[in-house]
Amino acid sequence: MNANIPEKENAGPSAGIDDRLTQFNYTWQETTMSFAQKPHAGRRLFRRSLSALAAAACVAGLAASGPAHAADTGKIGLDLPLLTSPFWQSYNNYLPKYAKDMSLDILAPVNSNGDPAQQITDMNNLLNLGSKGIVVGPLDSAAISRALDAAAAKNVPVVAVDVAPTQGKVAMVVRADNHAYGEKACKYIGEHVKSGKVVQIMGDLSSVNGRDRSEAFRACLKGYPALSLLEIPASWKGDVAATALDSLLTANPDVKAIYMQAGGVYLSPTLQTLRRKQMLFPAGNPKHIVIVSNDGIPQEFEAIRRGEIDATISQPADSYAKYGLFYIKAALAGQTFKPGPTDHGSNIIQLAPGLLEDQLPAPLVTKANVDDKALWGNTVK
Repeated sequence: MNANIPEKENAGPSAGIDDRLTQFNYTWQETTMSFAQKPHAGRRLFRRSLSALAAAACVAGLAASGPAHAADTGKIGLDLPLLTSPFWQSYNNYLPKYAKDMSLDILAPVNSNGDPAQQITDMNNLLNLGSKGIVVGPLDSAAISRALDAAAAKNVPVVAVDVAPTQGKVAMVVRADNHAYGEKACKYIGEHVKSGKVVQIMGDLSSVNGRDRSEAFRACLKGYPALSLLEIPASWKGDVAATALDSLLTANPDVKAIYMQAGGVYLSPTLQTLRRKQMLFPAGNPKHIVIVSNDGIPQEFEAIRRGEIDATISQPADSYAKYGLFYIKAALAGQTFKPGPTDHGSNIIQLAPGLLEDQLPAPLVTKANVDDKALWGNTVK
């Protein structure tokens, strides 16, 4: 039972409220699993949860003159951009752990399934559920402003994780330096490939992350004039990346390096494409294509150990969950922050007037440090 729901001392009108709220909380595991495996079925369960909570509210109204047993419904809403990526699956798994550590009462996460329009609907649903605060991973930096405006109109603080909005109010953006992702990947390739063609498999350019990584990689690569750049806009979609990479490699069989902006969605299709075209050779082989990724998921670490890819930049899924919840709790307590170093090894910067971002560290992982137990990709089960 949720710790914030009081035990029933005496039967009465408020017992019905407790029963419905308890039933609502018990949908956590079922709904989360459904979102991960069958987003449409998960959404049906979410709507059922909405109905359950609405019923509880009705009982509360009827019981207003009875004993005061109503549970605290100050819950935190959680909106996930997608659950098809191991990175976001790991982030999702960390949320209940850190919520428990911080004594936060969270609603079952909503999976927007890669659809910016659906994300706006999902955010509105969370507001209608009575969320006191929301942590969201925006899919579209501009489109999310509609949901942020709706939250602001109800005085509900929002923390953005992984992607910064270009408009709208958030209490904090929790994100690593995405320019550094592109730059670190470029420098690694530049140090290990003397000359030749380099492929950049990009994310969604409507996302500030996709733009930052792409721009930083391009700018850095200009410092290596012997390297030429080929680009694949894949919008965080593995099937799009695989199809485009197959065609590109047919026309350019002499590619020397690949930079994947998101290993969570691009790793498997990229390796499958190279394997199918008989172009996947281990590190150390003269025919090896140098591959650098982003995310830091366990699958990337295994690929590094096997010599299939060379490096990844570890995007901190654990810290995204931890500090996303930390900042929403702080916002609800009325705390504010200023630019400067934090007590957890990061730096808060001002992106725009009134818009702060906590830039969490994201280390480069290679064969030399892939077994480091401090990396979150080595701690997930």
